[in-house]
Amino acid sequence: MPERPQAENAAKAPKAPRSTAAGKAAGKASGKATGSATKKVAAPRRQARGERRIAQLLDAAASVFCRTGYAAASTNAIAREAEVSPGTLYQFFPNKEAIAVHLGDELLRRARDMHGQAFLPENLDKPLPELLDAVLDPVIAFNCENPAFWALMHGSGIPGITQEREELHSGLLERVQGILRTFCPDGSPEELTRVSGMILGIFKAALDLILASEGAERAAYVAELKTVLLRYLEPMLAAPHLH
Repeated sequence: MPERPQAENAAKAPKAPRSTAAGKAAGKASGKATGSATKKVAAPRRQARGERRIAQLLDAAASVFCRTGYAAASTNAIAREAEVSPGTLYQFFPNKEAIAVHLGDELLRRARDMHGQAFLPENLDKPLPELLDAVLDPVIAFNCENPAFWALMHGSGIPGITQEREELHSGLLERVQGILRTFCPDGSPEELTRVSGMILGIFKAALDLILASEGAERAAYVAELKTVLLRYLEPMLAAPHLH
């Protein structure tokens, strides 16, 4: 039987699949684009969830540190307070000190902002009673709203924030010295340092009582603190120099 022409055989041959190399490449590119878009959406969501979890753990740590002190606190207690498993806590913080350092850094940042508002230069033009109000009220309010700050900054056994605590004390001492220097320009550096240290010592002792009380009793302790400082400072500031 004679052979059919090649053209006819070619016409009846099965067609090659359309999934060519170019098609496969286009499909992969489309898949990658879709996956990339999904990742772009998912990443911020995961990040937001992580930030919320960190905030939850820090709030829990603040409560535990205030209730038991840093030394007696534990990661298990913080996890229970946050209503999460210890494993979840360890996904974000390796130990108790890391939590304290993170919380301390955040509170220190806010405290420095607050100190900038309390020690405004224009406050120096006010009479001493009003000056005490302007400086003390925001500082006391911040500590009452953030009792963990006092527990961390004035507690012991927290190696990760020792330097920050010392820098905070030095910064406050310099601010108080600056106020005294304005009113007592003839005071020696030694005298200004000694009086500033006494003022901070009185404030810290009073703040312990203020934080341990509430309502009318707290207001009474705040008033007593201002009275003590007023009676201590008024004779000095009225004199031409510190004695």
